[in-house]
Amino acid sequence: MADLTREVSTTRPAPPAASGSRAGGGTGTGSIRLRLHMPAKLRNLELILLTFACLLNGGAVVLVQLGALGEIQTDIIWLGGGLAALAIGLHIALRFVAPQADPFILPIATLLNGIGIAEIYRLDIAAKHVGWGADGIRQIVWTAIAMAIALGVIILIRNHRVLQRYRYIAMFTGIVLLLLPMLPLIGYEQFGARLWIRLGIFSFQPGEFAKIALAVFFAGYLVQARDSLSLVGRRFLGMRFPRARDLGPILVIWAAAMGVLIIQRDLGTSLLYFGLFLVMIYVATGRLSWIVLGLLLFVGGAIVASQLFGYVASRFHGWLDAFNPDVYGAAGGSYQLVQGLFGLAHGGLIGTGLGEGRPQIVPLAESDYIMASLGEELGLAGLFAIFALYLILVSRGMRIGFAGQDDFGRLLGVGLSFVIALQVFIVVGGVTRVIPLTGLTTPFLAAGGSSLVANWVIVALLLRLTDTVRHQPRLVVSP
Repeated sequence: MADLTREVSTTRPAPPAASGSRAGGGTGTGSIRLRLHMPAKLRNLELILLTFACLLNGGAVVLVQLGALGEIQTDIIWLGGGLAALAIGLHIALRFVAPQADPFILPIATLLNGIGIAEIYRLDIAAKHVGWGADGIRQIVWTAIAMAIALGVIILIRNHRVLQRYRYIAMFTGIVLLLLPMLPLIGYEQFGARLWIRLGIFSFQPGEFAKIALAVFFAGYLVQARDSLSLVGRRFLGMRFPRARDLGPILVIWAAAMGVLIIQRDLGTSLLYFGLFLVMIYVATGRLSWIVLGLLLFVGGAIVASQLFGYVASRFHGWLDAFNPDVYGAAGGSYQLVQGLFGLAHGGLIGTGLGEGRPQIVPLAESDYIMASLGEELGLAGLFAIFALYLILVSRGMRIGFAGQDDFGRLLGVGLSFVIALQVFIVVGGVTRVIPLTGLTTPFLAAGGSSLVANWVIVALLLRLTDTVRHQPRLVVSP
């Protein structure tokens, strides 16, 4: 569909008349052409992609049933159909509240979420988990809740700039969410990390929502402080390093990251928070020296922690000497890591097929090791397709950093996109033994309600940001 072009006339003083011209004053008229894309084109493309994603998700569930059960059962398919209806409803809402939002973000998130549900359901079949207590059913329920919350975010936040006013409230909220698991009555430890809180029958990870609050605070803070962070300092080895007084923010965030590592015993979450701040401060200032200082601080802190704390040292031993029989058989050793590597090797290039592998052998295959489960049954080709989906999703969010007109929106879009990218890198790097294993969840794929809700909120914010960017027309002034 062709672009809609409007001509807007403006009146401005005419240049002085040349000698010999007709006497008298006057005004000249210029025009500003505003190129406005038709929103229907974007939403129609989104509908096509979303329909294709829902069909792929349904096909994945059918293949799981045929491979693991040898028959098709309609109960789970009806529940999946309800999720497809919710996704279509979210699309319809976007036509009214965010008509120019990016058309790729919602279909990709829906497809990744559906692939995760299919694999979790496959693991339920292997473990003979049935009924409403099964992980696959819970993941479907949490997906419905997450989509409803995402819709609420899109409706309530009509302009992302409103969030900039509440940057310090976001900072306070993020800190409180980080500290909640340390409270004696509601916080509890699981799998060696103290990241969860329990309220009645519900339990969740508040740190999943802290990353969103901190991204809002970082974006708002850096918009104000970027001049002093980028223009002032001394040059050393070809790079301009900041003044001592400007090191305060990065030292505070470094201390918070080390606190998460030491107190809550979670290397992945501490790396996520600190990496988020480093990338956003680099985007805001363009100074490589911040990255160098940040990496030195984090690596130094991790090395010291590995020498002082046994649980950090065990992660490094399991990573560096995974196939040592003593490490493999030790409590908290490398058994999970090695089993995941064997599963990936068993899958090979094209995989065993959905429902045909044995991913249930790996501990926590539905959460921490969902990538190993998918790698076994979809193979390297399937994993590359999933990585491509993540790459497109992150790149669509990163585009805000280039197309946005306001600095806060640009930083927030880059920060939220980088949260997803860094999570994928940390998880996949740990599963494939590129970096030490951590406890982060794979966005949209892994079982877990907190992670699912938080990532759908990120999707909602990215949709709002991309809609705002497209509503800012490019002005071409002609005489």
